[in-house]
Formats: sequence, structure tokens, C-alpha cells
Amino acid sequence: MDKKINEFKSLLQLNEELSQINDLDAVLDYLLTKARKMTNADGGTIYIAKEDKLKFSYTQNDTLFSSNLDNKNLYSNLTINIDETSIAGYSAYKKELLNIPDCYKLGDRFSYHFNSSWDKKSGYHTQSMLTQPIKNVNDVVVGVIQLINAKDSSGKIIPFSKDDEVLISYFAGNASVHIERANLTRELILRMIKMAELRDPKETGPHVNRVGAFAAELYEHWATKNNISYSKIKKLKGNMRLSAMLHDVGKIAISDTILKKPGRFDDEERAIIKTHTIFGAQLFKNSTSELDKLSLDIALNHHERWDGKGYPGKVKDIYSEDVKMAEGKKADEIPLCGRIVAIADVYDALMSSRYYKESWTEKDTLNEIKKCGGTQFDPKLVNYFMEIHATIHAIRAKYQD
Repeated sequence: MDKKINEFKSLLQLNEELSQINDLDAVLDYLLTKARKMTNADGGTIYIAKEDKLKFSYTQNDTLFSSNLDNKNLYSNLTINIDETSIAGYSAYKKELLNIPDCYKLGDRFSYHFNSSWDKKSGYHTQSMLTQPIKNVNDVVVGVIQLINAKDSSGKIIPFSKDDEVLISYFAGNASVHIERANLTRELILRMIKMAELRDPKETGPHVNRVGAFAAELYEHWATKNNISYSKIKKLKGNMRLSAMLHDVGKIAISDTILKKPGRFDDEERAIIKTHTIFGAQLFKNSTSELDKLSLDIALNHHERWDGKGYPGKVKDIYSEDVKMAEGKKADEIPLCGRIVAIADVYDALMSSRYYKESWTEKDTLNEIKKCGGTQFDPKLVNYFMEIHATIHAIRAKYQD
């Protein structure tokens, strides 16, 4: 009875907590974590529907992915067809829940089959599986949630129960609203970026998605190392991703003649370019949400330097009509979010080709980041960045120009 009461309380909290999450990846992470906890599942995946395919959008597995050093599997580009051949595809195609006690004993009774290639590659053994389509109010499938390997109290893999079917159906029923809302938030941000891209060709969708993901992963690793609570990490990680995507939105206030200049900037033009940090921060004046406050701090501080030689510095009033650059912030005077995005932005800029330069090699870029630890960048964050390099590499592969 106590278990049922706790499950009921968790379900009541679900909508309230999800309503406070703006980032799509954070929504998917929260949904999957809660669904797995309540069904005692070892792993799981959420797919998002895109036209006639399911996109592998978020995955968790306590057996395989137990370290914050390696989140590369979160950035897979895997897709499967929405048809009758795969388990998740069938669930989406038929809009049906599937509860499979043992994936290896399906035989030829069904049109769908279990793809064991991941098990062979990873050494994992998938056994029980619970798959549920996520439908919106118009009965359109927007995704699929799939849970893997239910466990009993001793850790033995067992089939998912009828109670688990009820729970996952409830999760799916609530998930669509929050997934579509988070998708809309990201789309709105990308439209803001598209406006900036019309002014500055460097501000592309792939660039801001990469910087946002780099920053989110670097924050999570820093927070884990510093014993920040799991709930706080997950909440701030999503906002970090979205806010970092808006780091250069202030460039929309800079003249086209400067932004689109084919050659190098002179001193006067460079001084004008630097004001994009202030203009970006001004966009979030009178903000009340945590997302807006974080966006303001990142826009204002992502060009500050650890050694105090960055900009715009300790500006007294960024909203004054005659605002001027000031003495640079130094070390911990720079907000953590600004120090994180500084590394993420420079790394991606060096790795990307521009009309005025060729892309750097991975080796040269990493060497430059290391060399600048303690001068341009927070040295501890540089070390953490190197520790999650496999994840950084996966992000670049997912968000290609």
C-alpha cells in the first residue's frame, strides 16, 4: 500500500515539475528517469517522431552509462522507420503498447523483430521491454517511450507488470504536452538565432546547438565534481543549454557593414563588435525567470577572461545610454556560466571554417584550449572539458554544418 501511495504522489508531482522545465533534452531526461524509477527499469529510450521516422533522442542505462565522464550516447543520430518491422516503429505505427517478456524469444509470430546489434556491440543483454507510443491531443504520435529490463528487489531481470503498463501509459499521456512545449521553446530560440544569422553568417543553428550542448555537458561534469545535488544539476543543465545558445544574440544590434565585412576588423570596428555582449544582456532586462537571468549572465560575460583582459568588464550600469567598457572581470569574478560558455564558444569557433579562416584540426584546437587554461580560461574547467572529450566529439558529429 505504501508503494502505491508513493507512486500516486510521484504522479501528482509530475506535471508540476515538468512545467518548470524549458529544455527538450531536460524534459526527456526527467520523463525517462521518473518512468524508470517507478518501474525499476535498468534502461530506457525516448524517440521523437519526425515525419515517417523515429529519432533516437534520449537514452539511459544504469549498467552501461554510469559515469558523467561519458554522455556521448545521448547524442546519437540513430533513426528507425515508423512501420511494422521494429518494436518501437511498430508501437508508433499501430499506436499500441507492447509488453515483451523476452526480446530474444519473439520468434516469427510477429511482424516486428528485436535488433540485437546493440547488445552484440556493447555486451549488454536486453530481455524484458515495455514500449508505449506518445500521442498528442489529436491522437498524432509525437514519440515513443521504451523501458528495458525490469528488475526485482534482488536485481534479477523480470517481465514488466500490468501495473507498469498503467504507469507508462500515464507518463506517455502527460509527456506529449511537455515535449511539444519544450520543442516550441527551442524553435523560438532557433528563430531568434536565425534573425541573428541574417546579420552575422557565423551565427548558425548548428553552431548554437553545439555551443549549447557543450556548455550543458561541461556544467554537468563540473557540478558532479563539486557534489551539486542531482535535482539541481538536471534543472540547471537544461537552462544552461538554452541560454548558451543565445550567447551572441546581441549581434543583432551591430551594423551589417561590420558583421559582414570580408576582411579583418580595424580597432574602431572591433570596439563596436565588443558591445554585442551588452546589447545581448539588455535583451533580458527586467527578467524574472531563471532562464532569462542565466541568458543575461552568459550574454554579458562569455568574453571575459580568467586573467582579467576580457570584456565588457565591470560595467556599472549596462542599461545606461552612454555605457562604456570597463576593467575586465578576473577569475571567480566571472560567473561560472560565462566561464563555461567561453570555452565552448572558442572551441567551436576554432573547429569551424569561416570566410576568413580554415578550420583547425582537433589536435591543434585542444592544444590551444589547454595552453589558454589559466590565462583566457578557467584552468579547472579546461581540465573538465578534456575529461568529457568523447561527449564533445559526439556533439559535433550530431550538429554538423
